[in-house]
Amino acid sequence: MTGFDLPLEGLVVLDFSRVLAGPFATALLADAGADIIKVEGREGDDYRHVGPFVGNDSALFEFANRGKRSIVLDLKTEADRTTARRLAAGADVVVENFRPGVASRLGIGYADLVGENPDLVYLSISGFGQDGIGRDRPAYDIIVQAESGLMALTGTPDGPPTLIGEAIGDIAVGLYGAWAVTAALWQRERTGRGCHIDLAMFDALLSLLPTGACRYLATGHVPMRAGNRHPLSAPFGAYRTADGHAVIAVLNEKLFARFAATIGQPDLARDPRFRSDALRSDNEPALRACIERWTGVRSTDEVVRVLAGAGIPVAPISTVAQAIDSEQARGRGLFRQGGIVAVPEQPAHFSGSRRGRPMRAPRLGEHTHDILAGLAAQEERP
Repeated sequence: MTGFDLPLEGLVVLDFSRVLAGPFATALLADAGADIIKVEGREGDDYRHVGPFVGNDSALFEFANRGKRSIVLDLKTEADRTTARRLAAGADVVVENFRPGVASRLGIGYADLVGENPDLVYLSISGFGQDGIGRDRPAYDIIVQAESGLMALTGTPDGPPTLIGEAIGDIAVGLYGAWAVTAALWQRERTGRGCHIDLAMFDALLSLLPTGACRYLATGHVPMRAGNRHPLSAPFGAYRTADGHAVIAVLNEKLFARFAATIGQPDLARDPRFRSDALRSDNEPALRACIERWTGVRSTDEVVRVLAGAGIPVAPISTVAQAIDSEQARGRGLFRQGGIVAVPEQPAHFSGSRRGRPMRAPRLGEHTHDILAGLAAQEERP
């Protein structure tokens, strides 16, 4: 028990995953109080060797493996595979992100474990799913961004397809993984049965493109890049200021009339080109010119202050440093100390649970002795 009354306290997760997608899913479960037993080979998770580093330790590994316990097992040996199966017999959840078929060849696939633990929830994360034409393909975030259509939607209209600035494919499937595990645990609560969850990065990322997918499915037209504006609404994008840009988001007619009055151009609300959101989007270049006549001679701070004072959704474009150091992030207690760097805590606030539990990533094999001792004690119980 952590003393923080977290929702998943008492849940035991055996984590064979590595790099980011699977570890991020289990990090979220650790944030919620689960006991994550991270299985690593003798060289450790690949992310231990990827920078940026603080001393000899990876900050990325810290981010993705906060709050876990590490045990070193060589799954190429029968003795350590047997130990892994023994650990799985007492776990609530197993997570792996090997290429499809590898877990079964190692003797730790769902079919290998469910006989000893029939209520096991087993999550398999892969690039393209456990079956289908892409099952044997290796996948990284950039591969899935490219094939999902996300890169084709990102960037300026006259520029090349653009990679999102974060590993969104890994993060998306990690989020879905944590969600799927908790859904399967509730199913187990109702039915007494565990299950095998087959989760693909491609599926996860494509399912998170509602605007692009709906535009194609509804019209048959292939959506392309729209730059720093919403493809269907206006004004809904980034607008030039005297010293940078500000993001403005106006979606309905009442708000647009107030916005037009605030920037000293009330007639815009009566202009036939701008009388609906669809018309404003169709005539976005003309509308942008009107808006930037006002924003372009004012600082970003002034634009934000004036529009926010009128109740118009508006924001400056912050750097990562500004966001992390902001009063908003500090006030919500999003980052907490515990290891080589501050790491985020999952963002949901549960009433009755305290936030801010210090968490760090484990050293390689740090908990091997304790985990094996606990396993032996568990197996000795009648």
